[in-house]
Amino acid sequence: MDLNEDQKMIRDSIRELVSDKIKPRAREYDEQETFPEKNIEDLRETGFLYMTLPEKYGGIGADTLTYAMTCEEIARGCASTATIFAGNNSLGIAPILTYGTEEQKDEFLPKFAEPNGLGAFCLSEPHAGSDPASLKTRAKLEGDEWVINGSKFYITNAAEASIFIVFARSNDQPRHKGVSTFIVPADTSGITVMPPERKLGIRASVTNAMTFEDVRIPKENLLGEEGKGIRMALTILDKGRIAVAAQAVGIAQAAYEDSIKYAKERTQFDQPISNFQAIQFMIADMATRIEASRLLYMNAARLADQGKDYVKSAAIAKLFASESATAVTHKAIQIHGGAGFLKDFEVERYYRDARITEIYEGTSEIMRLVIARESLK
Repeated sequence: MDLNEDQKMIRDSIRELVSDKIKPRAREYDEQETFPEKNIEDLRETGFLYMTLPEKYGGIGADTLTYAMTCEEIARGCASTATIFAGNNSLGIAPILTYGTEEQKDEFLPKFAEPNGLGAFCLSEPHAGSDPASLKTRAKLEGDEWVINGSKFYITNAAEASIFIVFARSNDQPRHKGVSTFIVPADTSGITVMPPERKLGIRASVTNAMTFEDVRIPKENLLGEEGKGIRMALTILDKGRIAVAAQAVGIAQAAYEDSIKYAKERTQFDQPISNFQAIQFMIADMATRIEASRLLYMNAARLADQGKDYVKSAAIAKLFASESATAVTHKAIQIHGGAGFLKDFEVERYYRDARITEIYEGTSEIMRLVIARESLK
């Protein structure tokens, strides 16, 4: 797809930053399972960390396509950093930007551009994952305050966030009708963030369980209409899937590039293994999946930027790109042979990182349900 000059400039700028700084640090952060502070600081200093924030609030007001391409480039270097980046933009900034009042936008959006500004999306619970309408966290209005009690699970950025977008049951209406959305500053009394989960992949992205015990916030911190929380969450996730698809493409691209390099350098039977048709066919399959995945997420992003219906396209992009990332990284290990099973080579990290893209922000099974529903309308 054709890009305008601003999009090309941003893509080239983030590509350079990733190659020079973010990618070289990725292995160490993964092995130590530590938050990639230097990577996040570099993204913050350049304004990329909160790039979807409009200029009036301190951002650059990037459109969906530019944002998604940036996510791909970051993921090519470090999928964990891309997860933090996407969580901040898609799940922290977007809910307030989309549903907030002008007063809420003026109060909270500039905070994302401040030092340590970072958002987290608190939807999942131990018994509410793909079925968010079954969540049990409660919010009760007492005078001029909402009082929140409950627990959350699998929360990206939880330990580092300054603003939480929290979904809680605010009335006794059944299922989705009773759920509302709240803006909760992280320094509010009563919030406990549990120790980080130990994960297969994206190990430098912190993921935590949380508890809310008599957490009091002003009634003005209700985001959008009461009882519309699930509808809001699903709309936010629909668009966020474009970024997840782009992240999957970035992981696959990194595995593809490493595989080509290794295939040209590795010799067997007195010649580079890149000469063998078996290897060439794997490279061809990888290239095809990556190119198709990239075009799918870019198409969904274009539709979103044009104000058109992108729900089906975003689900298709996430489904295909995430499953392609798993397939591509699988082939990357196969091309590397025994070396691919060692931590001395980065393809094993790509393989681990790719797997989550089929799960978060809607599993592949949920994506198929969305695609079928939209197709049968």
